[in-house]
Amino acid sequence: MDQTVKQKIPVSAIIATANRAIALDKTLNSLSEQSLVPKQIIVVDASDDDASCLLCKNKFAHILWVKANAKGAAAQRNQGVALALEDFILFMDDDIIFEPECIAKLWLAINSSIEVGGVNAMITNQQYHAPGFFTRCMYLLMHGKKLPSYAGMCIGPAWNLLPEDKEDYPDLQSVDWLNTTCTLYRKSVLPDPVFTPNFTGYSLMEDLALSLLVAQKSKLYNTRKARIFHDSQAGEHKSNIVELSKMELINRHYVMVKVLNKKGITDYLKLFLFEFFGILSALRVKKNSLLIHKIMFGKLQALRYIISS
Repeated sequence: MDQTVKQKIPVSAIIATANRAIALDKTLNSLSEQSLVPKQIIVVDASDDDASCLLCKNKFAHILWVKANAKGAAAQRNQGVALALEDFILFMDDDIIFEPECIAKLWLAINSSIEVGGVNAMITNQQYHAPGFFTRCMYLLMHGKKLPSYAGMCIGPAWNLLPEDKEDYPDLQSVDWLNTTCTLYRKSVLPDPVFTPNFTGYSLMEDLALSLLVAQKSKLYNTRKARIFHDSQAGEHKSNIVELSKMELINRHYVMVKVLNKKGITDYLKLFLFEFFGILSALRVKKNSLLIHKIMFGKLQALRYIISS
């Protein structure tokens, strides 16, 4: 770990983690090598063992480690925000690797204007790619307008698309939404609570809901030259296909209705079309086609929940 004196900025970094001590170690080492570092780093730990606790207390003693009150990305991040002392909040995943000067570029971006409410880093291994013919048709149907690129947009029934990285793009790209993989917010623009209680467990799309709410009163940007690698880790939530499929539809419906206020017949038709397209896309991948019965069962459970509620 870099032991040189760093410039500390008024940022509270919040990391929700669970059973990922090795990945967390790499992330914290990477963060410590930045030229600018947060004044406060909070790790909210829902691990079943004490490996992450010992890591923070022995190797990263300056970090505030707390045991999670409830397991789940949204709940753990809410717990971290409640402990935050600084005027800016950096949401970080526990499995990312920073490129040099990433934090400095995020800090410069969010301070470029008081109107900027949030900025996120470019994930080098997760980006928008030029769509095929059928996906382009879906984008057109969902958005209602043909565009050269739909990168960084949220279209139709809360279909959130990743930002795009091209050398001729500006350093700051205006976007509709931000992820929580590595995103810096002004604390003053965050809702209370930051994440609503309906986002549980894996908390799929909690970042979309939050950023769409912030976008109602502030500007959001992708900071193209602030870069990270997302070393995405396996987890129990990713292996439970039924629950993941169910959560995807329930949470997308929530964002569509409660955040975007899209409640018309056309909106529901687009949601049905989106889910149908997703199932067809899954069938094109052999390993997913073998799990289609679990995907369908999850969707049926989600429909039952939506109708009953």
